[in-house]
Amino acid sequence: MSSENQKFTDPRWAEQVTPEMMEAIKAKADENGKITCPVLRKFAEDQGVVYKVAGAAADQAGVRVHNCDLGCF
Repeated sequence: MSSENQKFTDPRWAEQVTPEMMEAIKAKADENGKITCPVLRKFAEDQGVVYKVAGAAADQAGVRVHNCDLGCF
């Protein structure tokens, strides 16, 4: 991915991401490295983190969010 196309992740959210979160999100992703918005929202709620932290974890894990209804990620 070129630097002009990279997604910016706010450091306030990114610093709260743990390796365990990234691994759990990778495990929930499909074979194409994608996860649905409802699955990621549920993950965030189960982990007790705000949606932005879960989104940052997905970004860091290289997982793309799709079927996003609310624009949380």
